[in-house]
Amino acid sequence: MLVQNCIHAGECEGKDASLALARDILIAGTQADLLAHVNVLIIPIYNVDGHERRSPYGRINQNGPREMGWRTNATNLNLNRDYVKADAVETQAWLRLWNAWQPDLFIDTHTTDGEKHRYDLFYDATQGPETAEPVARWVREQLLPDVLAALTADGYATLPYGQLRDRKAPTEGYMAGWSMGPRFSTGYPAACNRPALLVETYSWNPYARRVRATYDFLRHTLRTLGAQRESLHAALRNADAQCVAAHGGGRDGRVALAFAHTDQHHPVTYHAYQQVLHQSEITGDTVIEYTQTPLDVEIPLFDGIEPTFTVTPPAAYLIPPQWSEVIERLEWHGIRTFRLRQAHDLDVESYRFDDVSFADRPHEGRQLPHYKSTSIRERRHFVAGTVVVPLDQPRAKLAVNLLEPAGSDSLVAWGFFNAVFEQKEYAEAYVMEPLARRMLSEDAGLRREFEERLARDEAFARNPPQRLDLFYRRSPYADARQNVYPVARVGEAGVVQRLKAE
Repeated sequence: MLVQNCIHAGECEGKDASLALARDILIAGTQADLLAHVNVLIIPIYNVDGHERRSPYGRINQNGPREMGWRTNATNLNLNRDYVKADAVETQAWLRLWNAWQPDLFIDTHTTDGEKHRYDLFYDATQGPETAEPVARWVREQLLPDVLAALTADGYATLPYGQLRDRKAPTEGYMAGWSMGPRFSTGYPAACNRPALLVETYSWNPYARRVRATYDFLRHTLRTLGAQRESLHAALRNADAQCVAAHGGGRDGRVALAFAHTDQHHPVTYHAYQQVLHQSEITGDTVIEYTQTPLDVEIPLFDGIEPTFTVTPPAAYLIPPQWSEVIERLEWHGIRTFRLRQAHDLDVESYRFDDVSFADRPHEGRQLPHYKSTSIRERRHFVAGTVVVPLDQPRAKLAVNLLEPAGSDSLVAWGFFNAVFEQKEYAEAYVMEPLARRMLSEDAGLRREFEERLARDEAFARNPPQRLDLFYRRSPYADARQNVYPVARVGEAGVVQRLKAE
């Protein structure tokens, strides 16, 4: 079991809870039996930069300790958004640890923000459609029931991690059951067919109680893990075997890349405080004032998640060797690859991008593109040294998440291929004008398209360079590779085997 603390370094009770548990196992001996069947790795402080940037003003929405660390590292990156792109040295080191040890269970400890209520601890787990079915079933049927029952017996109030649909109207319901993408610490293991747990203690509880709640969560999880180790290993073997056989796909052979909440819900009694709404002269809006009067209210808890986009994985991906930053990332993620020993012309599938735009501001240090992708089939030339990513491997689902452009955590979405969106060559107007006239005279369809565009698009009609660009893009001088994904999909396993054997 790998326990990670202080990725958001102001949320630090996991550090103290883990060290206290290690003390009681190794020195006091009161919890020594927890190691009878489990090896434990503890990262006390993951975000060291943020931990050392501590002050009484680290987190305004939190009740202690006296000094708290900062959310980001020294380069202002949120490390809990970095597991795919791995821009931070901390993430790169974590990936080396992950691949060397290959933990069977991962836990990340945090502190909540948000509304005031009467819960001690929130939790989330890899049990949704992003998780291999054998692993999700083990978490749902064996891990969580044991741990949650033990916490209840200890007197803790727990709830799945989520948020009220409307903080000003709690009866509207509570949203839980996130499908975490691999950019997140607890979503990344799911892409590797491993279970993960998120712990979020309640920020307004006294710090000592938050530490104790985390301590007991870890203690009960260790005990359950030791007792259920054989069933977990069976689930992991089945998950890896299914991943290899289906190239990362589930029972339907497809990999889910996007998810949404459904209307599925069930009633729960929400332990809140009575609140008063009043008009703010500062914001001009109504704001919440929490009282100290307990309130138990029956509300719907929405925890249904379904895939909204899935893809059939290929037998392999082909990556031209010049995309070295992408290839390096695959190596860091422990994804198995090999290189072509000689050049090949191959029939492949890939994608063309349309409606490309960019966010106004950077996100986590990167300029993120927005685009639509359309499947294309073509014959391409692949040089010797081209990297082949076969998907008959346990990390297949992770590879699909990284290399399918439609995935929200794909390397395209994270900006690793932004250069393909750029136009590098252009035509001078005095050269393009006579060519455009000739194209209009020779192509009635193009003339009709041009005239219709002039009639319906006023901005286009008033933009001379854009009008001329329409013809340049349809001329043989335009870059045919602009907005085309350099990574290709190979559908036939036999082709991949032949390439590997050469």
